[in-house]
Amino acid sequence: MRNILDKTPKALKEELYPKLRAILDAPDLQTARLLFSKTVETYQAKIPKAMETLENGFDDATAVLMLPEKYRKRLRTTNAMERLNQDIRRRERVIRIFPNRDSLVRLIGALLIEFDGKWASGRRYFEMAEFDALVNDRPKDSKKVTRIG
Repeated sequence: MRNILDKTPKALKEELYPKLRAILDAPDLQTARLLFSKTVETYQAKIPKAMETLENGFDDATAVLMLPEKYRKRLRTTNAMERLNQDIRRRERVIRIFPNRDSLVRLIGALLIEFDGKWASGRRYFEMAEFDALVNDRPKDSKKVTRIG
């Protein structure tokens, strides 16, 4: 979203934003593709660089539409990674200069272990039962590669 809006003139940002938001919040992939094609058709002549960015990132941005709706927002955003990076930076600022690489690895490793413990024992970020059922109900692909070479 940011990459597309960065390549959009200020005069068109407010007009384009709701259309991009609608694509990302579409209930299914077919609706997202329809909104995508209409948006590209409307704005291709006005902002070709922004539309090229949209075209290049469309498949990546809409990959979560294959999942149940309750997982989409958490997997579409980078909030969890940003939170972890913020916590690493906060602790790194206290030390400022590490004596060696191993001390940095120990600090980040300890932080990751702490986060893992919180995720394992605390409030669940995802309830995986519905996701597991989705994966198990998917038809198996009979064209598996069993040997290469």
